Amino acid sequence: MKNIFTGCFIAMLFLSACGGENTSSNVQAPGGEKTTKSKVLETGADVMQDKTPLSKMNAYLDGFHFYDGHMEGQMEAHHYVSQINEDLHQAVIFDGNGENAKLMGVEYIVSEKLFKTLPEEEKKLWHSHHYEVKSGTLVAPGIPEAAEHELMEKLVSTYGKTIHTWHTDRDLKLPFGAPQLMMGFTKDGQLKPELLQKRDDNFNISTAEKRKNREDIPMPQVDPMANAWEKGEIRQFQVTNKAPDLKGHGH
Repeated sequence: MKNIFTGCFIAMLFLSACGGENTSSNVQAPGGEKTTKSKVLETGADVMQDKTPLSKMNAYLDGFHFYDGHMEGQMEAHHYVSQINEDLHQAVIFDGNGENAKLMGVEYIVSEKLFKTLPEEEKKLWHSHHYEVKSGTLVAPGIPEAAEHELMEKLVSTYGKTIHTWHTDRDLKLPFGAPQLMMGFTKDGQLKPELLQKRDDNFNISTAEKRKNREDIPMPQVDPMANAWEKGEIRQFQVTNKAPDLKGHGH
């Protein structure tokens, strides 16, 4: 998959006009306007400091998430992805793709091979990507259709573990409360059509056409322990006054 992500990045250099800066953040955070001094310091740091981990975020995926246990809480999620190895990717997630985008959370993406090695209880925290790929709702904006199709062939059998720390669909000023475990959609009729239409309009794409173009991508056998919410098993974070039990986590 490494060659595909590298190819996607090169393509985005030439197609950036249609692959970004078309979705504004929904949040107007409080605070004073940047001073001239802050801008100068920011510019200097940008030129002088090494940012190797950020430079490895060389792929852009756009999709949708919902809160585990609360499907009505849905939002578009802009993923900036780096590849750790052939079986593991990591992504930072924003609520937009412009200069004012707010950091919402992170997602870890593993191959089917790695997912099979996870403990059964751990698998319940993860969601599959089969529907997102096959339905056309997961896209890689700005790259050629052929490159996106090849990328989706790799992603269709993967699984994601997603945690949002800023709930920008409701916390419209600052991040409040506990982080939330997020899930992905698994069938038609779950994703709000107005969210999908707005995304398609912003990128000038057709999810319906992408669905049709991906009909030849084989549907994987989804592990029954993933997407636990479908069986009524909800997992969610809470703020408590008790120390966490870290036994068995290698700490």
